Amino acid sequence: MWVFGYGSLIWKVDFPYEVKILGYIKGFTRKFYQYSTDHRGTPENPGRVVTLLPAENNSRVYGIAYKIPNSDIEQVVNHLDYREKGGYERQSIIFHPIDENEKPFEITIYLASLDNFNYAGPADLKDIAEQILRSNGPSGPNIDYVSNLAESMRTLFPYVHDEHLFELEKILIELKKPNSILCNSK
Repeated sequence: MWVFGYGSLIWKVDFPYEVKILGYIKGFTRKFYQYSTDHRGTPENPGRVVTLLPAENNSRVYGIAYKIPNSDIEQVVNHLDYREKGGYERQSIIFHPIDENEKPFEITIYLASLDNFNYAGPADLKDIAEQILRSNGPSGPNIDYVSNLAESMRTLFPYVHDEHLFELEKILIELKKPNSILCNSK
């Protein structure tokens, strides 16, 4: 069994795996359109985390494929089903390794449908950033999720520009500055 990480599973791997491979899936885009009421926020003050939305066929979302040892599959699936319980469901998709000598293969991915109970939907990036700044949950401050994902993407995929992620990070950095124009614009 292989599992695809495109959000926190890129930088917070808390399950056993044998191999990890960098690569991508096609036909999706990564967006901060999912509420987090159990990890990076609370029901009263939800945070924002990534989900994938269908996009043009040649679009790509980069991430990591993890091969789960056969002896750990049941334990890892139970763990990830619980970890991703905030609206995500398991699906199968084709993963394309970065190494073109390796063939694409089927992988398990956790996707949140547009009609799940935590789907936040699109919003102005500044509004998303302000929500992220105020949100904190059992897994820590929501801003750490954004920072860790952006840093991991720059490190692992320096040739990939994830406009939504990097623009959101830029706005967050600006909002954190004392006397920020963005903070005082309301």
